[in-house]
Parts: sequence; structure tokens; C-alpha cells
Amino acid sequence: MTQEKEIGTGWEAYYLDRIAQKLVLKYRNRDVLNESHKMRMAVAYGLERFWGEHLRLGIETAEGQYWDATWKALADILKRAEIDLPNDPVELRKPPQGENKVQKNQREEREKTQIESMVDKISNFVQEKPDEQRVALAVLVQLCDAIVWWTQRYKIRGRSENTTLGTMP
Repeated sequence: MTQEKEIGTGWEAYYLDRIAQKLVLKYRNRDVLNESHKMRMAVAYGLERFWGEHLRLGIETAEGQYWDATWKALADILKRAEIDLPNDPVELRKPPQGENKVQKNQREEREKTQIESMVDKISNFVQEKPDEQRVALAVLVQLCDAIVWWTQRYKIRGRSENTTLGTMP
């Protein structure tokens, strides 16, 4: 076995910087890059709160999609490290026109069940796998740091969303 193969078997490049760059470039023209700074601050509040932020912002908004894409990127990175971060889809949509009260109640109950399921899964992940939770948070910190760095390089000058940092709600 060559020395190159021996080195390669114990270490895996996860390309956090490249993933962060792609996320920033994808959302650069959607006036959401200040969310990058908020993402980095939100890491301190834990995985459950970080995950839930896309719901608060609205899953159909550019901001919500940016947070959701970041969570999905984290899950993909961790999967390659054999850490199974909960990442079930949550279907939240604008109510369809003509939705009656029964349909509305059914839709809202389905949405509530999906959210509760994900919150339970993340909570169980945190409680049952504290070492993996620490790794997940450390990777999320590094990913968000890289996102902030690329945000500073790629933000579009002259747009109002890029002139102030904003604060967490």
C-alpha cells in the first residue's frame, strides 16, 4: 500500500468552503445574504433552533429557502461522515384557493405533525448522540463562518440589504 492511500483512508475532505461558496453564489441575487450573519449567530442556540428558522421566515421566501438549503448542506456533509442528522421534509405551502375549513384543518394538522416529528428527531439526536451533536455543531459553525466570509466577497454593492448587518429577531 502506498503512503498516499494510507493517508487517504483516515481523512476525508468535506469541502465546507466550496459548499459555502456555492450557497452564497446561489442566493447572491435574491437579497438574502444578510441572513448569513444571522445563521452564524443562530448556531449558538442549537440545532433545533437553527433548523426551525426557515419555518419562521417562511418556507416559500428566499430567506427561508437559504436557511433550508444550508441545513440540507449540513445534513449532506454529516452523512458523508456517517452522522445521520434528521432532515425530513416539511411541506408548508400557501393555502390553495377555495380551501374549505375541513381542508384547512387537515392541512394545518399535517403541517403540525411534520414539524413536531422533526423537532422530536432533532431533540432525540441531541440527547441520544451528544458526541455527534457536538460534531454537527462544530461543522455548522465552520460552514456558517465560510458562508459569512463568502458573503463579504460576493455581496452586491449598493443594495440596501448589504449595507447593514441586521439583528436576530
